[in-house]
Amino acid sequence: MRFPRSGGVLLHPTSFPSRYGIGDLGDAAYDFVDFLVQSKQSLWQVLPLGPTGYGDSPYQSFSAFAGNPLLISPDRLVRDGFLPAEAIEDVPDFPAHRVDYGPVIAYKDGLLRRAHAHFQAHGTAEQREAFERFCAEHAGWLDDFALFMALKTHHMPRHGGVWNTWPRPIALREPAAMQHWAQRLADQVALHKFQQFLFFRQWLELKACANERGIRIIGDVPIFVAFDSADVWAHQELFYLKENGEPSVVAGVPPDYFSETGQRWGNPLYRWERMALDGYGWWAARLRMTFTQVDIVRLDHFRGFEGYWEIPAEEPTAVVGRWVKGPGAGFFEAMEEALGELPIIAEDLGVITPEVEELRDRFGFPGMKILQFAFGGERNSNFLPHNFTPNCVVYTGTHDNDTTIGWYSTTTEEEREHLRRYLGREISDVAWDLIRLAYASVADTAIATMQDLMRLGSEARMNYPSRPGGNWQWRYTPDMLTEDIAAHLAEITELYGRAPQAAREKEST
Repeated sequence: MRFPRSGGVLLHPTSFPSRYGIGDLGDAAYDFVDFLVQSKQSLWQVLPLGPTGYGDSPYQSFSAFAGNPLLISPDRLVRDGFLPAEAIEDVPDFPAHRVDYGPVIAYKDGLLRRAHAHFQAHGTAEQREAFERFCAEHAGWLDDFALFMALKTHHMPRHGGVWNTWPRPIALREPAAMQHWAQRLADQVALHKFQQFLFFRQWLELKACANERGIRIIGDVPIFVAFDSADVWAHQELFYLKENGEPSVVAGVPPDYFSETGQRWGNPLYRWERMALDGYGWWAARLRMTFTQVDIVRLDHFRGFEGYWEIPAEEPTAVVGRWVKGPGAGFFEAMEEALGELPIIAEDLGVITPEVEELRDRFGFPGMKILQFAFGGERNSNFLPHNFTPNCVVYTGTHDNDTTIGWYSTTTEEEREHLRRYLGREISDVAWDLIRLAYASVADTAIATMQDLMRLGSEARMNYPSRPGGNWQWRYTPDMLTEDIAAHLAEITELYGRAPQAAREKEST
């Protein structure tokens, strides 16, 4: 699917300013939408929005359907009558420039429990009706997710909470055990359903505001799900699992130029042939839910749909493994039949074969270009703008890259010289030089990170893929989002034909 010529910003909501220790869906989110409009952008790209698990990573979520309760705005809970005003009078002194997840989780968990108690005691008829409607509409995933989270909490002290360590009857979802635990943990189940109700209420209100102002949201769907998730527990037949529930094979990528041992992600692998029996119904439900949250989906590790690296679960690295064919074109044909036209961006980075390119191009999905990858040893890299085809999305960098200033300060002199010769001048403002290069290119879509717009260094990097902790923490403060940035970005966007009006005029000719 081709997208109109446009520009946008990559920024996850956890990075918004907030006095509650983590960015949320309150006033700062709406200020950011104002910024996008002022700077003549058309797109806002986020990372996965699910509840985070191991390492606080949005790519290791407890659910492929649920939202992250940490993003719920306490201010809007007070505004909408779900919390009394005194509940947010005494807020801990959280860091302003990073998320300290442990204290934030403890604080917000207490706040959301208080909101639920307040709702039970004082909820209006309209609120209660909206909650019951939400639960009924989303029962297909919500019932399993809420029980899963309640069970995790209950079994955390004794077993660590991972579902395959629970007592066998409930780990295997035996009907009598399901009924027993649903009744025993009814209050906790209701709490988790209520949190999802609040998240989707706030997120969809924000999305509607953005859409009304001409901003489309790009979401992110990881191809694989976390082992410790409601998805695997509720659909064990769809994954390669041993009798004890542990994965028999796991996902990753083989050794390459960047890693001698490859990457062992550890996600359980799908039984694609079994998923195909009902037209990939679980995937259709997953994407349908995602498209209620966002307008466009970046499909992470797209190459896995053509072929994926299968690692025996007992292997400590990704060295030992094999390539296995993925579901291929049949999967996307089924998704089109179920959902219609697919506004998908294919994350086609890494070692990409002609078969992967053929699959991507068959369905017209734009691929990704990363400018930081363009100036290495290969002098005619596909990441250099003169080699772009229009149907692609160009980024200065993504959440997995260093900031542009951080990259430039640590890269080789050879790469810096290549960039200087490519631009035809000395480098004085490398972050904005790459933003300009992206926006000037023929790529239909150009995306800049907020860190690059703010000219920040490595201290603002979002993720180090090889580092198990300390990621996903960066935040900015209100004074950092200036009118000068908006004006500069608007000028570049208009100059290179990416402003919304220019895009509409081009489409009409």
